Amino acid sequence: MSSYPYPKVSKALVVQKSNGDGPYKFDAVLEEKPVPELKSDEVLLKLTAVGFNHKDVWVRKGMYPAITVGSPYGGDGAGIIIASGTPDDALLNKRVLLNPSHGWKSDPVGPESYFSILGSSPVGGTFAEYLVVKRELVIPSPEHLEDVHVAALPVGAVTAWRATMVNAQIQPGHNVLITGIGGGVALLALQFCIAAGANVYVTSGTKDKIDRAVGLGAKGGANYKDKDWPAQINDLLQKDKKGSTLDAVIDSAGGNIFGQIGRTANPSVTLTMKEVLKNHQFIGSTMGSQKDLEDATAFISKHRIVPILSRVIEGGLESAEEGFQLLASGEQFGKVVIRLGQGAGGASDQSKL
Repeated sequence: MSSYPYPKVSKALVVQKSNGDGPYKFDAVLEEKPVPELKSDEVLLKLTAVGFNHKDVWVRKGMYPAITVGSPYGGDGAGIIIASGTPDDALLNKRVLLNPSHGWKSDPVGPESYFSILGSSPVGGTFAEYLVVKRELVIPSPEHLEDVHVAALPVGAVTAWRATMVNAQIQPGHNVLITGIGGGVALLALQFCIAAGANVYVTSGTKDKIDRAVGLGAKGGANYKDKDWPAQINDLLQKDKKGSTLDAVIDSAGGNIFGQIGRTANPSVTLTMKEVLKNHQFIGSTMGSQKDLEDATAFISKHRIVPILSRVIEGGLESAEEGFQLLASGEQFGKVVIRLGQGAGGASDQSKL
């Protein structure tokens, strides 16, 4: 039996067209929406924390496909199952995180059907008090994390996991470069690689972010604004072990990465047919499947990984503008989340920066 009454309405922060007075093409407006009755394969999630992604800012700028007016923002969410279309459901009153995508269950190559992502889209979003979702899309929360940390996981964890463990196949002793450290995906990639026993090097535009990455276990880093940053990374590699080269580059920052890392990659990276015939792998990596997220969550639980939080906004959805501004500034180190209610169980003070 649920410990919560079934709500009739839910507040949600939704996409609406701007009146032209502000800097964005779309506004974020708090509205009240009815909570539908559950189907047999659905559950009702009471959100206790939700997380921002850069996508939320891009949507407000009109720079993302399939923007749906009236749909809630947000792809990351965690909370408690308070109702189920399945009688005597074992998930009732359990803490869970939500898979941020639809259409990709377990195929190792790509989605089995039309792939869609939560947040300002036809499939809805997480910036709401309550959310009706397919039961198969929820995953039990890691017990060592409180809900604000769990809400920092879904998009970043599945993306970082697929890039590092599925595509790059990081192994103990590998040398890995992660570019643009500071965002949620890059930081989780750092944490995954370190937990797997790899040596991690980073780039950033600020010394502070590099120093903080080193504090988390990175071997060192370089400022990508310096023209000689590839040489700096190579010097760090040689300092750790003479003759070392990079085994993988996790690049979520973009730019001319192929031309820059040629002297430090293992083997060197140049885009000629001669080099292609040496079987270099250049892999485009996106989000991932339900199985990828389940595997990432299990790894997080095993290694007791705590995602890095840049800011926890305590004012609920009414204070969401603070999060949009922080992401737009690019000054965050870690995830920005909103606490919507008191989480149940989990650790209470694991990673507060």
